[in-house]
Amino acid sequence: MGPFSAPPCTLHITWKELLLTASLLLFWNPPTTAQVTIEAQPTKVSEGKDVLLLVHNLPQNLTGYIWYKGQIMDYHHYITSYVIDPETIIFGPAYSGRETVYSNASLLIENVTRNDTGSYTIKIIKRGDRTEGITGHFTLYLETPKPSISSSNLNPREAAETVILSCDPDTPDASYRWWINGQSLHNSRTLQLSKNNRTLILFIVTKDTVGPYECEMKNPVSSSRSDPVTLNLLSELPKPYITSNNFNPMENKNVVALTCPKTQGYTYMWWVNGQSLPVSPRLKQPSINRILILPNVTRNDTGTYECEIWDRVGSICSDPVTLDVLYGPNLPSIFPSLTDYRSGQNLYLSCFADSNPPAEYTWMINEKFLQSGPRLYIPQITTNHSGLYRCSVRNSATGSERSTFKTIRVSDHSGIGHPPGLNPIQ
Repeated sequence: MGPFSAPPCTLHITWKELLLTASLLLFWNPPTTAQVTIEAQPTKVSEGKDVLLLVHNLPQNLTGYIWYKGQIMDYHHYITSYVIDPETIIFGPAYSGRETVYSNASLLIENVTRNDTGSYTIKIIKRGDRTEGITGHFTLYLETPKPSISSSNLNPREAAETVILSCDPDTPDASYRWWINGQSLHNSRTLQLSKNNRTLILFIVTKDTVGPYECEMKNPVSSSRSDPVTLNLLSELPKPYITSNNFNPMENKNVVALTCPKTQGYTYMWWVNGQSLPVSPRLKQPSINRILILPNVTRNDTGTYECEIWDRVGSICSDPVTLDVLYGPNLPSIFPSLTDYRSGQNLYLSCFADSNPPAEYTWMINEKFLQSGPRLYIPQITTNHSGLYRCSVRNSATGSERSTFKTIRVSDHSGIGHPPGLNPIQ
């Protein structure tokens, strides 16, 4: 901008002194129709630069000028004034030390800040038979900086998370506009713009709405657009599944490994019969929990197992698998405990041994085969049925076999009875 000659005398005076000086110069009247215009040089001003508010179409025979910050012409908004005769500059309360008024009424503002933006008013004082006041208005805008987009989440889960995009910085007197794939955005069912359009809320993010997004910042003198930002859409959690080296292990003989697929970025949790399995020495790689090791399985490990994977958004469980531990048979038991019977009574015995799969039962008397099955029934027994009864159980899966013996005595004497509550089946 060209050089200007500053007046030789500058004063800091009180408002009363200003009024006294002004009373010698003018009487305020309503503005005339003089077309006073103001332009900024340069038209696009960046923060930290200087700007000159250049006044055009000044009338003749002037007494002076007064500059105000804003459109209210009062003492609090008074920046500075220039009195032509005698050449004097007067500073007011709104003077920051960076303003210079010139003899041609122009106002230089150095090292512009955002606080300098907004309206400016000049009051032009004419000399003559009748003193007139002419006002001019101008709004100063800074050149918009290049905006940038910030996001609450650049890696949202598809159709599961809300994302908030912001256009930065928050700039006064600027308007905002959003673009996706080169198309302007407006409020819809899946997105919402804030009141000033600076914030964009995406309620549902899909493959069609990952971007790229751009935001535009605009004021009356300039506009600028951000670099594009594209969201990295995370697919739905893959449903895990469980593999095992053996789903039918033998008790105290086999080691079982249950494995959930290896996937980056997930944590793992195991469930047994609907209850979460706490971290224990049985968990291989406890910080990951992807593999569950069951050494020397027991029948207590039988049940349904599920593997659950987690990320920062949510979780998903595998389908349950059943671990069926083979065991037994245990030592069988024969019921009832009654051993003495009378001729003509019915003999009813049952045998039970815990086993998986269920045991095969065989009855013998005095080492002679009687029948198969867990229950033995002999009607109308005689003394010939006295002897050593054997219940043998066998697990076809484990190959184990065990037996229990019971002595039965049958008497033909009528005096022999049976304990109360143990009536043989008739």
